[in-house]
Amino acid sequence: MVRNEYTPFLSEILQVKKHTDIEYTFRMAFSGEVKPGQFFEVSIPKFGEAPISVSGIGEGYAELTIRKVGKVTNEIFERYVGDKLFLRGPYGNGFKVEDYKGKELVIIAGGTGVSPVRGVIEYFNEHIDELKSLHVVAGFKTPGQILFLEDFAKWKQNMKIILTVDCAEDDTACHVGLVTEYIPKLELQDKTNAAAIVVGPPAMMRYSINGLLKEGFQEENVWISHERKMCCGIGKCGHCKIDDTYVCLDGPVFLYTKGKNLID
Repeated sequence: MVRNEYTPFLSEILQVKKHTDIEYTFRMAFSGEVKPGQFFEVSIPKFGEAPISVSGIGEGYAELTIRKVGKVTNEIFERYVGDKLFLRGPYGNGFKVEDYKGKELVIIAGGTGVSPVRGVIEYFNEHIDELKSLHVVAGFKTPGQILFLEDFAKWKQNMKIILTVDCAEDDTACHVGLVTEYIPKLELQDKTNAAAIVVGPPAMMRYSINGLLKEGFQEENVWISHERKMCCGIGKCGHCKIDDTYVCLDGPVFLYTKGKNLID
């Protein structure tokens, strides 16, 4: 029988972790190959479907960090452990950790942009000897909106972590300011050969990449992730097509040398 690529499968919710009032991580039952930066199409009959990045990978599961922002995600938040969601995927190319081995690596992420790179950080946290060094700069609007706080506390044992927020509160225990302010302060041995991953809101990505290039990073050593406009996930609907590139098939992870030309 020919497999219909649109046919979803049922996946049980194994765990739900609340980060903020509108951002939860759902651990979904899944057995198969999946990479950080790939995404699943998550659906509930009568409510619709939404592409969600993989934020965590483990034996027998994949984690999806979801923001409650619309009809589909509102309904997903009504589901809890033991309930099931329909999934399709994983789709997209994802990040290849082999691209960064042996290098100084800088990861810059904003808001939910931490989700698709969390698997990369987690991998190198467990294999830190495969990098020369790892710096993570993560920005959020307020301290109350920081995601993965427990992970950041764990990761700082093996890497340099800069957590920053736009707006300070009285009990702020992290930096204040935009992620771009900390790029010139990164202590690297050779920025011309260092690698970088940048994921987040478009403006944050644009200014962060400009900052990296100004510091000596090479365009061919910078990876980005485009995550907008994806719909079917398999290059059929054309919603994510920019010129001759299908973001859902050819991306969403791109080298900056390619991604900088994807203007829609």
